[in-house]
Amino acid sequence: MPLSRILFVQRWTWFTLVLFSAFVDRMQAAESARKAENVLVVTLDGLRWQEIFGGADEVLLHEKQGVKDLPDLKRRYWKDTAAARREALMPFLWGTVVKQGQLFGNPTRQAAARSTNGLKFSYPGYSELFCGLVDPRIDSNAKKDNPNLSVLEYLNDRPGFRGRVEAVCTWDVFPSIFRVKQSGLPVHAGWEPLKGEKLTDRERHVNEWLERMPRYWKDNSFDVFAMEAARSAVERRKPRVLYIGLGETDEWGHGRRYDLYLDAAHKADRFLAETWRMLQELPQYKDKTALIVTTDHGRGSTREDWTDHGKNVPGAEFVWIAVMGPDTPSLGDRENVNATQTQVAATIAALIGQDFNAASKQAAKPLPVFAAE
Repeated sequence: MPLSRILFVQRWTWFTLVLFSAFVDRMQAAESARKAENVLVVTLDGLRWQEIFGGADEVLLHEKQGVKDLPDLKRRYWKDTAAARREALMPFLWGTVVKQGQLFGNPTRQAAARSTNGLKFSYPGYSELFCGLVDPRIDSNAKKDNPNLSVLEYLNDRPGFRGRVEAVCTWDVFPSIFRVKQSGLPVHAGWEPLKGEKLTDRERHVNEWLERMPRYWKDNSFDVFAMEAARSAVERRKPRVLYIGLGETDEWGHGRRYDLYLDAAHKADRFLAETWRMLQELPQYKDKTALIVTTDHGRGSTREDWTDHGKNVPGAEFVWIAVMGPDTPSLGDRENVNATQTQVAATIAALIGQDFNAASKQAAKPLPVFAAE
């Protein structure tokens, strides 16, 4: 090879390495500049975007939709405007999260958020959400171990996060979704009692009620038990990454109890407010914690199909995603920006300065939630 050619190749290689090094330095600087050191992820199973953005749906405020006390339900949730109705239903989401953070998924503002798995039910939705990709092998709610790396498993293997990541969920399929036998991820799910040495009085009472309460749904416990398990996790272990999966909105929706569906959403919002306030009172979390709230799938939009979801239910692919944290500008109800459920996994990692895409090449890139974007 001519000397000039050799010199050209050497210079080009050097130039490429310099560019790559600069890119890596820039990415590492962006990650190290993150103020958030912890992240809280909460899902409300099957909660429609219609209630998130519009509050109580007048079409469904009817005895035929399982409403037992219509005047009382209207007194609590019905207001003259959509803005007032959504704030009545979810005051913390709209009064704090949206004001201080960002909310994706409002089709009326050209900002739809969609699940992309095409099946529109829970296991495919949660797998898409936490793994950042769609896998056609995930085609049922059966308790089969997920073949894919989840962002929680990835974070649990990162320096500074090992043993500081856990999940508490009402649905007993989550140990399979997070493939706990392989990942070793601590997952409290379903009707399992709280475990640990020297349980507190509160934890013992929770276990007593877990045993005594009627198991209205065999595979899904009431939200309050996941809420208490989450509180126990924070008090005992102070995880840096905590996922809380609440399921009552989906269960009451399937049961055609619109009153209890709304109540479950409202109580979940109150739980979020209480949890956020608790975190802000602890030095580890105060002003150093990000929050993501979302859902696994939508539901139908009519009187007939609002109780259902699945590949044959139009509109059940529409979801919503709320993000708040010290690195997230206050852009509120986002406009003219589409999102997909696949983007949530990388966003969870990016909020605390970690790069999930480096470990999972097929995972979607994060949502545009940072100042530089």
